Amino acid sequence: MNSVYQINKGINKSIEFKGLKAQYIWWLGGGLIGLLILFAAMYFVGFNTFVCLGVILIAGTGLFMYVYRLSNTYGEYGMMKKLAKRSVPDLIKSNSRKCFMKVVK
Repeated sequence: MNSVYQINKGINKSIEFKGLKAQYIWWLGGGLIGLLILFAAMYFVGFNTFVCLGVILIAGTGLFMYVYRLSNTYGEYGMMKKLAKRSVPDLIKSNSRKCFMKVVK
């Protein structure tokens, strides 16, 4: 007997949009909003419209290339792992043995 209900095969998978994985979608969206604000500010100050468009197109192309490169290089969780690795100390220096002498057996 055939079921009427569709089975969702994407459960517990991270979202992906046109090759961008997980948090990189948000980074690209935030960058695009920043470019929109930059365009509005430049237009409001009085720059020529074509100059504004040229700057925004160049910056937008750079933004897309940078975010896609990050997504391909680090993958879904790699960027978070890299940022977390920076907070781990290279070495722990101890001038006393007291903390090791009180080990419970």
